[in-house]
Amino acid sequence: MTLVSTPAEAATRITGRAVAEQRSLSSGVTEVVLDSGDTVVVKRGHARTATAAEAAGLRWLDTPGAVRVPEVRGHDGEWLVTELVGGGRPTHHAAERLGRGLAALHAAGAPAFGAAPPDGPVDAWIGLAPMANTPGEDWPRWYAEHRILPYVRRAVDEGTLNADETAVIEQACARLPEVAGPAEPPARLHGDLWNGNVLWGAVEASIIDPAAHGGHRETDLAMLQLFGCPLLDRVLAAYQEVAPLADGWTGRIGAHQLFPLLVHTVLFGRSYAGQAVAAARAVGR
Repeated sequence: MTLVSTPAEAATRITGRAVAEQRSLSSGVTEVVLDSGDTVVVKRGHARTATAAEAAGLRWLDTPGAVRVPEVRGHDGEWLVTELVGGGRPTHHAAERLGRGLAALHAAGAPAFGAAPPDGPVDAWIGLAPMANTPGEDWPRWYAEHRILPYVRRAVDEGTLNADETAVIEQACARLPEVAGPAEPPARLHGDLWNGNVLWGAVEASIIDPAAHGGHRETDLAMLQLFGCPLLDRVLAAYQEVAPLADGWTGRIGAHQLFPLLVHTVLFGRSYAGQAVAAARAVGR
């Protein structure tokens, strides 16, 4: 059931303020200036649990106070209203602060691998793809079962991956226990930490649009590297100063990138399938 029909109506309904101006940022996302002078972002959820999952994720990521995330101003079954963040250019200071902040965020932990944020739904999302937050204790097994194979099955069903490619990815899953590195406790992950979800300011960067869950901290860092991130060397160096990564972490990047690459494969097709298979081959060597 549609509660309201426009971003302006949603902003007024959720904040209790009239709208003075609005500007579309992208499909489903609108910047709204309220009559109080405050500027908020109004986002329409694409599915039943989407706004609840994102709101719970933002609040969970904000709890440690480690990295800036947009304040949730309110949400309902269809719309999410948050603080407006970003609007600056990357700086060395902001990059280093982001690296230290991510280290502290990950260290805040999670009850289990796959744990949903408090009050967050089990049936969550990464972008427009469904993502099940099903808890597990053993990271390699959990990662294969809940973060790789569901997207492989969907890609096979849709004809995006062939049998030979599927076999390569399944072989990588079988090798994960050997190549995953030392066991680590579940980290508090953003979960969809590509460059587009990092909004820069001169003093600090903010992270938006999470697919938050308990996972391995290297997954967030691998996703930052997948699509490029300004001043990534500064981010990683600052992270390592606070929370050094286990030896051999650079050799595990491909394993951690399998998840987002397969998500992109099911969302955008064959253009990402080759990258996913290449990452799997690197794991299987």
